[in-house]
Amino acid sequence: MVRKIAFGVLWLGFITYAFFLAPPEQPGTFELIKNLSIVQWQGVNPLVVALFNLMGIWPLIYSAVVLIDGREQKIPAWPFAIASFAVGIFALLPYLALREPNNKFVGKKNGLLKLLDSRVTGVVLTIATAILVAYGLTGGDWGNFVQQWQTNHFINVMSLDFCLLCLLFPALLRDDMARRGWKNPLMFWLTALIPLFGPLIYLCVRPPLPEVGVEAIPSQQPAVN
Repeated sequence: MVRKIAFGVLWLGFITYAFFLAPPEQPGTFELIKNLSIVQWQGVNPLVVALFNLMGIWPLIYSAVVLIDGREQKIPAWPFAIASFAVGIFALLPYLALREPNNKFVGKKNGLLKLLDSRVTGVVLTIATAILVAYGLTGGDWGNFVQQWQTNHFINVMSLDFCLLCLLFPALLRDDMARRGWKNPLMFWLTALIPLFGPLIYLCVRPPLPEVGVEAIPSQQPAVN
């Protein structure tokens, strides 16, 4: 119950900050989002470009855990996972608040879960992330980014969204490791403490999720005399 309340309070707190306390919306924000979305990056700080695209990587990282975790939950996970591509942690925090601890996976993996569970997916996401981070760090203007963070609502909230995505991934990690029968405290803490690349490395090295069939209960037939 304490966990649920904590995630609920954090969700409400972030909503309150985003709508009432963050810097005001700046003219041209819609045009910036459009240009970032259609890869028109001329004149845009590479740090903003990298951050915007990393906010598309994070939902894939979470989906690789959330959609598996949701198999045994009372609430479906997929609406939260899909919404996270648009609003990030705003969509995932309610799921974290409503879910129950779940260290089991029953049944077979469908095509989507097989793709998300594949180590190849983790490797592809890691390579894409490394390219984005290198692009942002080598060409970015930190002074300009800090100035935008202080004055631009979109950049400010997106940055904090990114930080919360980094901080909250461990909330799903222990159960995911348990479903795989993987007891590795060192990997847990490396994943939890290394922002962004910790979860990516975890997706690259975690054991495949075992498929457990639901055993049918034999029906009792009346005795034949």
